[in-house]
Amino acid sequence: MRFFRNPNLTIAIFAIYTAVMYIILIPKNDEMSDTEIYVTVGVSIGVLALLWVLLRKREKLRQEREREMAQYKEERRNKAAEEKGKQ
Repeated sequence: MRFFRNPNLTIAIFAIYTAVMYIILIPKNDEMSDTEIYVTVGVSIGVLALLWVLLRKREKLRQEREREMAQYKEERRNKAAEEKGKQ
């Protein structure tokens, strides 16, 4: 699952998938006007942009949490070494 932890790669895959679907499906649909097509594509781009922002935020929070845990473990290790040195 590490593959999906990179937000840029995840968004790139979704963008390629969306583009392929539009290339395949939009020319076959004669009932949609040009405005509907542009709105649909615009909404898709907006959703992908929002997803990218949220995934980047989640990635930064995860990295910060890992950094805090490493710092906490180091503090506990130092405290244990001090306790052992006092004995």
